Amino acid sequence: MNITTEVSSAACKVLAPSSRQALRLLRENMGPDALVLSNRVTPQGIEIMATLEEELATMMTAGARSGSPVPNIQSELAPAAAPEEGSILREIHAMRGMIEDQLASLSWSEKQKQDPLSGRLLRALLAAGFSARLAQSILATMPSGQSYTSGLDYAKSELARQLPLLEDETALMDQGGVYALIGPTGVGKTTTTAKLAARCVMRFGSKKLALVTTDSYRIGAYEQLRIYGQILGVSVHAVKDPADLERALLDLADKHMVLIDTVGMSQRDRAVSDQIAMLCTSSRPIKRLLLLNASSHGDTLNEVVQAYRHSTQTPGGPDLAGCIFTKVDEATHPGSLVDMAIRHQLPVHYISNGQKVPEDLLSVNRQALIEQVFMANSQSALFVPGEADLDQKPQPVTTQAEQATATAIWRLRSQCQQVIETLKGTEQVQDFGANITPGAPIRQE
Repeated sequence: MNITTEVSSAACKVLAPSSRQALRLLRENMGPDALVLSNRVTPQGIEIMATLEEELATMMTAGARSGSPVPNIQSELAPAAAPEEGSILREIHAMRGMIEDQLASLSWSEKQKQDPLSGRLLRALLAAGFSARLAQSILATMPSGQSYTSGLDYAKSELARQLPLLEDETALMDQGGVYALIGPTGVGKTTTTAKLAARCVMRFGSKKLALVTTDSYRIGAYEQLRIYGQILGVSVHAVKDPADLERALLDLADKHMVLIDTVGMSQRDRAVSDQIAMLCTSSRPIKRLLLLNASSHGDTLNEVVQAYRHSTQTPGGPDLAGCIFTKVDEATHPGSLVDMAIRHQLPVHYISNGQKVPEDLLSVNRQALIEQVFMANSQSALFVPGEADLDQKPQPVTTQAEQATATAIWRLRSQCQQVIETLKGTEQVQDFGANITPGAPIRQE
C-alpha cells in the first residue's frame, strides 16, 4: 500500500501500514518530541496525527491573551468523516470544546490584568445592574488614555445617547388616542393609570378622558380604579372580553384619550398572548405601554419584554409603543431597566417612583436618569461580586498564560487517552494501541 504524509504549519498526519512505520515517519518529519493528537484504523492502514508541544502552547497562549477560540488543527488535514468515525470525531470535538472553555474562563482575568481601568469600569457598570454584554460593548468604544473618572463619564454619556425616550410629552398628549398599560402582577398598573389620568385631566379636563379596566380577577380591582375616577371626575368602564372592549371603545369614541388598566399576568402565563391579541385586534388602535418593575432581576425583565411584545395569535401585530419604569424608589440596581430599554429599543415614557398620585410620575431626563442609576448602589450588595470575591490578586500575565497552557495540555492528554480507549474496542487497534501514548512524545522505536 502507499505511505502518505501530509504536513502543515500546525500538525503532521501520516498514513502507513503499521503503527511502527507511522511513528517512524512522524519522528522524521517532526522530531521525537511531537505529541500525538489522534490515531485511528482506516481501510488503508494506520493514520496518526501529531503536533509539536511548542506549537500547541503558542496557540493556547495566544488564545488565552486574546480570548479567541482555539484553531481547529485537524481541519487542515482531516478528510471527510466516514460513518464509523463518528465516535472518534465526537471525542475530538469534545477536546476542542474543552480547550475553548478553559481559555474563555481565563479571558476575564487576563483582560483585567492587561487593562485594569477597563476592568474597574466594567465592575462599576455590572454593579449598577447593566448586563455584561452592554457594558463590554460600551467600553469597547471608549477612547484610550482615560482616567477612571473620565472613563465613567464616557460610559454615562454613551448610555444616555443610546437610551430611547419619549422626547415630547406634549405631542403625545395632543395626539391622544387609546393607551393600554400592561405588565405582570404587582407592577403598579392601576396606580400608574391613575397618575397618568391625573396628568391628562390637568391638561384637557375630565370630560376628555375615560378609564377602562379589564381586571375582573382581583377583588376590588374595579372599585380601586372607580375611586380614582370619582376623585378626578372621570368615567370608569369595566370590560370582560374582546366584544366588551369593542363596544366600550365605540361608546367612548368622543373621548380625546382613553386609558386601559389591564389585568396583571405572569410573563409565563399563556393567557398573556390572549390579552395582547384582544388589544391588537380592536377596530380602534390601542397603543401598549409596558410597565417594568425596577426591583426585578434583569433576566426577569427580559422575559417580560419578550412575552408582552408580540402575540402568537397576531404575529404581525403592532409592537409596544414604549415602557414605563415603576417602583424606581425600591430598586437597588436600576441599571437593568436602562439595559432593557436600550436592548429592546423601547422608548421610556415615564418614571414612577412612589405611591403618590399624581406627584410620583415623572417625565424622563436622560442625564438625570443615568446619574440616578449609578447613585442607587445597595448598602449591602450581597449579589454583586467585589474584587475580593473574584480573587483579583495581581499576577504576571506570562505566569497566568503558562498556567493556562499547562492545564489545557494536561486535559488534552486526558481526552486523547479516552480516544485510545474507544479505539481499543476493535481488534485492529491492538497493532498500535500498546505502542502509542496519547499526548506523549513519540520516542518509541
